[in-house]
Amino acid sequence: MSDTAIITLNSNNIEQQHICCAISDKKCAEGVRLKKEWLQERFQEGLRFKKLDVRQKVFIEYLPADYAWCPVEAPGYLFINCLWVAGSFKGKGHGAQLLAECLEEAQGANGIVAVTGRTKKPYLSDKSYFLHNGFQVCDQAPPYFELVVLKFNETAPTPKFKATVQSQKVEFSEGLQLFYTAQCPYTSYYIGELETGAQERGIPLQVRRIMSAEEAQNAPTPYTSYSLFYKGHFITHEIMTRNKFEKSVEGWIEKYGLPG
Repeated sequence: MSDTAIITLNSNNIEQQHICCAISDKKCAEGVRLKKEWLQERFQEGLRFKKLDVRQKVFIEYLPADYAWCPVEAPGYLFINCLWVAGSFKGKGHGAQLLAECLEEAQGANGIVAVTGRTKKPYLSDKSYFLHNGFQVCDQAPPYFELVVLKFNETAPTPKFKATVQSQKVEFSEGLQLFYTAQCPYTSYYIGELETGAQERGIPLQVRRIMSAEEAQNAPTPYTSYSLFYKGHFITHEIMTRNKFEKSVEGWIEKYGLPG
């Protein structure tokens, strides 16, 4: 296992430390500011952000599931927001080192849960890695989300997604509707690209920023950092660049019809 030092972000050092995700992406400066503000508020709720002491994306972020920004029922569990090890750092034990930090803090809890994809998806933690470390799939939600759990207390309730993500009902059905939070530093910049693309196509767009854990826990999607709907149908949790939007929009219209 790697023995590289791990830094724990907190209210005292967060302004001097990078937050991994957008470490060298200048266009995401505003998103980084919003993310750090979001973290400052979550620290008070027990969030932990731990990263390898390197200038790369090698980190884990977790908090008590009661405060998770995700519609899950997992009382007494810890919820992993993200476990990310950049490609050049994989295979060196860093993932195990970070997960061990979470396991140590989870002693006395019912267990640990995380959201993955049925198959490997960008932005979602790797299900195979969790399964390799003893987690099991305990619930699914359309179209491809899965909840994995590592139970410490076998008598505790098995975690599950809330009913809102099974029905995926949204109020806006005329065009595009985006749900997002400040949890991902990339969203604020790319919302602008989505807005431009939608305007040029004449597609109505409603952008809804989720502002609290309570709101997130009643969202129609497990991935509240960024989830896009078209005419009431879930489209993707992957951030829409302008190029990706242009490649995808005709497929949405063909499948679900013209906006309006």
